Amino acid sequence: MAMTAVTVKAGQKPTKEQIKRIRAAAKAPITYTSDCPETTPAGLAEFAAKARELRQCMKRTKPAVTIRVTPDCLEKYQSLGKGYTGIMADVLNYVADNPEIFSKARR
Repeated sequence: MAMTAVTVKAGQKPTKEQIKRIRAAAKAPITYTSDCPETTPAGLAEFAAKARELRQCMKRTKPAVTIRVTPDCLEKYQSLGKGYTGIMADVLNYVADNPEIFSKARR
């Protein structure tokens, strides 16, 4: 059994040939091999237990908050690119750790 791979880029429509290959692959029977055996109910239960355990380990260490900022402020941070919310958090931590900045802030 051969693997079928079709690459379609975002915003691109698949060609007629690609659609034909996808439809043919969808009709093909699934065959299990020794490195990919069929999952048993016991195996699914074990997988579910491991997934629950992993979710418990990955709980958020930082609380999610909502703040209101001016559109101008948001644009400045978003212009920094991916990860701008982490930069915002770093700036807030810096200001919180330096009380002299609070005295200069508008109240």
